[in-house]
Amino acid sequence: MSRRTAVILIVLGLVIAGAGYGVWYKLFREVPQRFATIEEYYKYGSIGTEPEEGLPYWVWLVLPRAFAEFLPGPGGYQALGLNWEEGRETPVGLSKKVIGFPRVGINCAVCHSASYRTAPDAPTRVVPTGPMVRFDPQAYLRFLARCAQDTRFNADYLLPFIEYNVELSWLDKLLYRYLIIPRTREGLLEQAERMAWTWDRPRWGPGRIDPFNPVKFHPHLLGLDPEADDTIGNSDVMPLWAMAGQKGYSLHWDGLNTDLTEVVLSGAIGDGARPDSLPVDKLAELEEYLRHKAPPPYPFLERLDPAAVARGEAVFRAHCADCHGPDGTRTGTVIPQPQVGTDPHRLAMWTSEAARRYNRYAQGYDWDFDAFVKTDGYVAKPLDGLWLRAPYLHNGSVPTLADLLSPPDQRPEIFYRGYDVYLPGGSGFVHQGEAAAAQGFAYDTRLPGNGNAGHPFGSTLAEGQKRDLIEYLKTL
Repeated sequence: MSRRTAVILIVLGLVIAGAGYGVWYKLFREVPQRFATIEEYYKYGSIGTEPEEGLPYWVWLVLPRAFAEFLPGPGGYQALGLNWEEGRETPVGLSKKVIGFPRVGINCAVCHSASYRTAPDAPTRVVPTGPMVRFDPQAYLRFLARCAQDTRFNADYLLPFIEYNVELSWLDKLLYRYLIIPRTREGLLEQAERMAWTWDRPRWGPGRIDPFNPVKFHPHLLGLDPEADDTIGNSDVMPLWAMAGQKGYSLHWDGLNTDLTEVVLSGAIGDGARPDSLPVDKLAELEEYLRHKAPPPYPFLERLDPAAVARGEAVFRAHCADCHGPDGTRTGTVIPQPQVGTDPHRLAMWTSEAARRYNRYAQGYDWDFDAFVKTDGYVAKPLDGLWLRAPYLHNGSVPTLADLLSPPDQRPEIFYRGYDVYLPGGSGFVHQGEAAAAQGFAYDTRLPGNGNAGHPFGSTLAEGQKRDLIEYLKTL
């Protein structure tokens, strides 16, 4: 080989290496996140969803301004019920992580963070690990889909919005114009097509989600056919606090798994992570956080009558503790659906075939799934932080504890959920009236999956006993 040829090959090799490094740096380089506390990580940290399901941060940021007409009202993403804490780059439940370029992904807190106000003019209080109240995940997905379906979703339209917020280098402009923006649109259109089955079923509404049909029907997860399965899994979001007290209990509404580690890992996969992107060690830290995070106290404790609370505790022990007390013989166990009588659709959604496929998912990794099962009923849950878990039952079909203790045929047929002002001295959120109608979602219990029948337990108590019991339940 001549000296001149050798020099050319070396230079060519350096150019190729440099180009490869540039591609890695701009598209695949991962920058670790740093948080002061595990709670901050819970609210804003990555659970591995960014590589597969993440959106470019700058594109995501400008969509509410670029396509404001597709939102239900003013306020950007807050119009969809996301809680945005002052000084943060993303709302609670959305991570920002650099993988080549800044990306946004969802995490557990997007659904499992509650919010409430003690009065219409009071500040919003965000409660990590609580069940979401205002956020409407289906509306969020449909907003993103409508943006992508609009012909304006292109570089010519979006880059001016982006450059209003950040000064892009010439190389970044090229990447956004020819790669990032077009690929984002393709990904959102693919997601919209994948979720098309949701249009044929009742809306989830704020505070609810179908937790497993998206996993069942995802071609890269369980791969079941939505055209051959018309089940409705619409469910109220569950709290994740105080999980140490649920050791050995059946988890999820129907007890489809008893292993908290599997529930955490599969939750991240359901949110969009994949086996090779799961931050398993960080998820183990989050699992420990969930075990010991306590629910918040009832905000009006000073208004409770101690004598009524004491009487209510006696009623609870006599009539409720066997299924819901910490030492109850049935607490944490699956109660057959005919016995509890609540809407059967969520139970029918989870099938034996889905359990079998999940137990086979991601074989060959250091972790695996073995504990998914099909059950015949719903779990009798412990009642920690019950005041903030309204509306009640597994599908969120009963607005208050007072309604839950009423005979099923006397419960509200239509009410509004998603308004986060708590009833003064009440046992649930404001769910009727002008403000609730303006800011909430009309929940119709006559629709499939929304039924409010069942759980008649306590409905035959004397009215005084019911009042005392509710006073006690507020203290849990």
